[in-house]
Amino acid sequence: MMSSRMNLFKNTFRFFSTKRKVDPFGGPTCADPIPNPNRLVGKYAIITGGSNGIGKATCELFEKSGVSGLMVADLDEKNGKELVEKLNENRKSNFASFYKADMLKKENIEAMFTEHIKRYGKLNILFNNAGVMHSNDDGAVNTDEDVWDFTMNVNLKALFFCHKYGIPHMLQSGGGSIINVASLVALMGSATPQIAYTASKGGVLAMSRELAMIYARDNLRINALCPGPIRTELLMKFLSTEEKLSRRLVHIPIGRFGETKEIAQAVTFLASDESSFVTGSSFLIDGGITQCYVTPE
Repeated sequence: MMSSRMNLFKNTFRFFSTKRKVDPFGGPTCADPIPNPNRLVGKYAIITGGSNGIGKATCELFEKSGVSGLMVADLDEKNGKELVEKLNENRKSNFASFYKADMLKKENIEAMFTEHIKRYGKLNILFNNAGVMHSNDDGAVNTDEDVWDFTMNVNLKALFFCHKYGIPHMLQSGGGSIINVASLVALMGSATPQIAYTASKGGVLAMSRELAMIYARDNLRINALCPGPIRTELLMKFLSTEEKLSRRLVHIPIGRFGETKEIAQAVTFLASDESSFVTGSSFLIDGGITQCYVTPE
């Protein structure tokens, strides 16, 4: 169903794409790298917000990369359980499990790690992907306090608890890799305001850097992803006019939106031993936005 909805959005914008040198929605046509089935063998992972979008794409790539154990943590139980069933069927093994995670409840977050260790025995990879972007998030003048609090509680406070309860288990497991989702807006300002989201992602970036330094000599690497605009159902609904579309595309040198699978590739690299000398980074996957003054025609 998700695939059909995304095709509908693409068809809706097809007349936009024909006017441009690069199809803004052409990411799916990019060739997928062949996964290394041994890349994550012997590693055990938790992915929060794993039922949909970037989290789902990462779960699927982790399975293809040989992860030995995977907990898909999300509030979306229906899609999460369907994904776990699919992953286990692909592997012909019950290596994946689902945990109904409520990022607003610290007891639930703590129990998530307890359940993971009980099932798998160790934790080597933590992908803190769960997050929200409230539709009423605006500038400082127009954003209500409850929108601010909700955004901060999910995007930043829950992240603090994921580190608080996850790091001890990772240290006991011999270390590993934590990947946090920040955003391009943690590095750049935007005149299309979402002040609570922007501030929360700035906090993610700062927290990731500090924790990376604290545990740099304990074999525990911590990095923050800073994605640019990614083609998701939520974004496609919002970009419903040529004006809105052009306002963003003009800043993307590559000329198109990113895909969830492209973020998953970056997560898998940071989760693997291939990134053993990478910690404390603000890992940009933005189509060149942050490096560009004038985009190509």
